[in-house]
Amino acid sequence: MAIISSSFCILISSLALLSTVGEGYGDEETRKGGEVKKVLFVFGDSYADTGNLPTSVSRSWKSPYGITFPGKPSGRFSDGRVLTDYIASFLGIRSPFPYRRLKNLNTNTIRYGINFAHGGTGVFQTLQVDQPNMTAQIDFFQQLVDKNVYRSEELSSSIALVSLAGNDYSTYLARHGSFQGLPELKRSVIEQLVLNVRRIKDFEIKKIAITGIEPLGCLPRNSAASSYRNCNAEENNFSQSHNILLQQHIWALNYETAAPVFKYLDLYDAFISALKIDQKSPGNLTDKLKPCCGGAKGEDA
Repeated sequence: MAIISSSFCILISSLALLSTVGEGYGDEETRKGGEVKKVLFVFGDSYADTGNLPTSVSRSWKSPYGITFPGKPSGRFSDGRVLTDYIASFLGIRSPFPYRRLKNLNTNTIRYGINFAHGGTGVFQTLQVDQPNMTAQIDFFQQLVDKNVYRSEELSSSIALVSLAGNDYSTYLARHGSFQGLPELKRSVIEQLVLNVRRIKDFEIKKIAITGIEPLGCLPRNSAASSYRNCNAEENNFSQSHNILLQQHIWALNYETAAPVFKYLDLYDAFISALKIDQKSPGNLTDKLKPCCGGAKGEDA
């Protein structure tokens, strides 16, 4: 992924999310005159990872990543901020500390939540075989909850961000080279994702934002066949079918809970909107589908 383009897309998508995620946040506490402690818990992949991958295995710790924020590589798969950072900024808190970077559980490091997301991962095992999938990330969170690191009132007033950008699918294509089994895999991926977000809700978290997947056909590895001139229509159609099925499940989850706990974050339209913007200002990318720099295998999302 071209990292400068990606952070711009993430900015647009986060704005779309914030209009819904912040809705009703802390209303009950505000009515009571109390101060709401804002806490953000993050699960998923590189669209949300702020530094969990080891420095020895990930290019996200090397230049040019991080050139616009924080000014040096920080483990983010972007030239600057990722989705987690924008949401935290909207909430008026610091971006949650990466779980793998925690040296202790003192108040300063965990007061704004924890980021469990690991770049390149999915709901199942991906090409990042040594990194925790989403189930394992939630297991880490479970361990902290069992230790009473967070009080029940902190959990009930918190927000969870769940990022799933398609690494399960790219892993399948890398291993099989065919679209044949993707429809069945899609159902399995979303069923597992639903199990995961239900589990997060069981921690009494009342706002859970779930990303759809971006237009996979516009990622550099898939637009390369057209010399980065056009997106791959077949992959984009698949992305849309994933997102439609996901939204149906989110609707069902909210119906089941009789409350709008689960929010859909539309990365697909955000990316398409960004790609359509006519960028003429100096310094902007002109080849939006072309990677600006090298990337590591399995780290596209």
